[in-house]
Amino acid sequence: MSDGTHTAEQVTLDRLPSGVELTTTVHTYRGGKPGPTLYVQAAQHGREINGTEVLRRFHERLPLESLSGTVIAVPVANPLTFDRVSYTTPEPFDSVNPNMNRVWPGDADGSLHQRMAARLWEYVTAADAVVDLHTGSPDMLPHVVYSAGDDRSRSLAEAFGTDLLLAERAGDDAPDAWSQRDFDGKLRVTAADEGIPAITPELAHNKQILEGVVTDGVTGLLDVCRQLDLLPGAVPERDQTVAHNHAGQVTATESGLFRPNPTLEVGDVIEAGTPIGTVFHPTTYESRHEPCVDRDGLLYALTREATVTAGDQLASVAVVDDENLIA
Repeated sequence: MSDGTHTAEQVTLDRLPSGVELTTTVHTYRGGKPGPTLYVQAAQHGREINGTEVLRRFHERLPLESLSGTVIAVPVANPLTFDRVSYTTPEPFDSVNPNMNRVWPGDADGSLHQRMAARLWEYVTAADAVVDLHTGSPDMLPHVVYSAGDDRSRSLAEAFGTDLLLAERAGDDAPDAWSQRDFDGKLRVTAADEGIPAITPELAHNKQILEGVVTDGVTGLLDVCRQLDLLPGAVPERDQTVAHNHAGQVTATESGLFRPNPTLEVGDVIEAGTPIGTVFHPTTYESRHEPCVDRDGLLYALTREATVTAGDQLASVAVVDDENLIA
């Protein structure tokens, strides 16, 4: 019995107009014993760097001598957005599909992002489970998203261990906004549709490394490995809340300066009609919009950015599923 191996391969995702190769690194960890394959990636959106740091520290902590099976890890899935510290790719590179996480499983003959996704999809389809690491806004409860009704994906979400789990309805069960925003092209959704259980951990903050968030992310990945029997040991029991979040966003209807309600904190359980703040005209001082939540639920994200444009997301509220509290 071997102690396991690690390899790091430079993979060409596509080529830019100049002929320069767009490459990333794919890490493969092979255990000394047979077992399942887990695919993990980070930084589809380049400003979401806590996932990349999670994979670096996961690399340091993964005990190869105890590994059964294979872990495939891609710390930077989208080098273009990573270099620009951006959410989407600039229009000159992909004017058709600026968001990589809307085009899975990709197309080898399609636009730049479709080609990049198609190349990585080769690794995804070799896996028995998928973890797509993301991060959200600075003031947000870390949580894990999975497809509602998918028990295998839910078990991975529970193992990852955040206090909040969000069940997201997909396809025909989702509202019209789902298709309008091309959510069917998310990696997590596409993998689950292919029969591969998949989760999206949303770790708080972007553009900055947060020690606590990264530590929790590494612990979560190791526990996912235990859940899949890639590593020995039991996943610890945790108290978790399951909620669903469709249409639970509060958006600005006017542009201006946003002052959030100082009495609110993420994690608060709030009632429909609760004001989340006020959008002011910056020069006349008039109140232009006083957004309120339209449902009872759990406030899990609240923007702290002052300058907002009509249509910007200000808050997210999830409806708690009291019948699915996990203890």
